[in-house]
Amino acid sequence: MKAPVENEIKLAAASAPKARALLRRLGFRVVKPRIFEKNLVLDDDRGSLREKGMLLRVRGAGKKVSCTFKGPDQPGRHKRRVENEFTASDLSACLAVFAGIGFHEAFRYEKYRTEFERSGEHGTATLDETPIGVYMELEGPARWIDRTAKSMGFSRDAYITGSYGQLYNEWCEARGIKPTDMRFRR
Repeated sequence: MKAPVENEIKLAAASAPKARALLRRLGFRVVKPRIFEKNLVLDDDRGSLREKGMLLRVRGAGKKVSCTFKGPDQPGRHKRRVENEFTASDLSACLAVFAGIGFHEAFRYEKYRTEFERSGEHGTATLDETPIGVYMELEGPARWIDRTAKSMGFSRDAYITGSYGQLYNEWCEARGIKPTDMRFRR
């Protein structure tokens, strides 16, 4: 059986209202309303997964809990890698299972996410509002991503393929801040 492959890019947006307006103007409609996400990246004490370019994440979004494994990035202009995901019924229980086999929280990031789609297309646009800025993610077939980004006014030079962890570390470095977790101030 062939493993599912995620294919996506991020695009920096000036603001959430401008990004929403752009998506609506291009015919996208909300398929999953704005929701707060708590994302916990897990790793062992040696940081083995990070070292290999892999990700193990547990996400809480409302009452939904999802567990995701992402393999190393594959070369190309898009962020492309194997992704396997399943849902769980309890965040704490899920974390306890992973802790039992040696995987603990290594990094936490938060965001508000809204998902959009256009009728008849095989791609998804998400609007992510994070503590370090607003991003749109385009996920789907390579041609769909390129065509959609171009219709939004973005060139391939604007494609961001880094993870939120990488973007957060770059953001902290640019400001002379020691990275911790990417969380909203409360």
